[in-house]
Amino acid sequence: MGRKRCVGADCSKMAAGCCGVKKQKLSGSPGSGGPGGVGAGSGVAGTGHCGSELGIGSSATVAAAANVSRANGLGGPGGNVSGSSSSSGSSGTNALSPVPAGYSSSGLSPNLSSGPGSGSGGRKMVVSAEMCCFCFDVLYCHLYGYQPPRTPRFTNDPYPLFVTWKIGRDKRLRGCIGTFSAMNLHSGLREYTLTSALKDSRFPPMTRDELPRLFCSVSLLTNFEDVGDYLDWEVGVHGIRIEFFNEKGSKRTATYLPEVAKEQGWDHIQTIDSLLRKGGYKAPITNDFRKTIKLTRYRSEKLTMGYAEYIAHRQHHHYQNGIGHPLPPYNHYS
Repeated sequence: MGRKRCVGADCSKMAAGCCGVKKQKLSGSPGSGGPGGVGAGSGVAGTGHCGSELGIGSSATVAAAANVSRANGLGGPGGNVSGSSSSSGSSGTNALSPVPAGYSSSGLSPNLSSGPGSGSGGRKMVVSAEMCCFCFDVLYCHLYGYQPPRTPRFTNDPYPLFVTWKIGRDKRLRGCIGTFSAMNLHSGLREYTLTSALKDSRFPPMTRDELPRLFCSVSLLTNFEDVGDYLDWEVGVHGIRIEFFNEKGSKRTATYLPEVAKEQGWDHIQTIDSLLRKGGYKAPITNDFRKTIKLTRYRSEKLTMGYAEYIAHRQHHHYQNGIGHPLPPYNHYS
């Protein structure tokens, strides 16, 4: 099973769809379709949704900004790629500039947790609580009309990334969009915070009333590898992106983040078949056809923070610096 590492421009050509599906089970046997949760598309570049965090449904197209390919993290279509989406509704979004950081990531509560496939080989993780706080800051300031937060203190190295929003006690997917093109984290998180919150075509734009019930996840994608066998990946460890040709001979792509298959209880075949359906493949799925799929596997570092945890971080910073404004909108970082 030969594999090669995906580097350079090849990785940036990946299209949408990653996070998962909206509380839906695969119906029938593998190949019969099932929930979508990943964006798919006909080009090699575009935006995508997530999966379990992503949505399902009819295909849609999300306009890519600044020539950066986007992908719907947990399940919808993206940029130049058309993918599936389960909810309607879209809206414009502002690509705000970077936000402040400087939050302490020690003593995190149960709401602040890393996801499956986070980190690799025991090395220090890049993703941090400050990144989740930054995303909340960007969204809060946008919804309340405050100036965008200042530049954060965490690293500004480039990574492919996804921002996922979930809501409520059952953590239903509320938006998930990202990019497979490496972006500097300050501008990338700022842009995709708002894109996932306001422009995920599966959902209406977020409102102020929803803020207290939100959970934010930041996923940084790493270790891209092209593999020769469509089964050469591990459920719960790898995210996968597939490329295939549909019945009309058009190239399509779709992806699921690492947590999707495990959260849905899918095996390799069910995951592949769900991705094919989400990518718009309508013909019967045979084992011979699966073997024609080009598959790239990858890992991610993921951290999730709830609104209450965000407020606790912000409050600590607020009082520590003697800021006298109402919480949480804060761009005043020392």
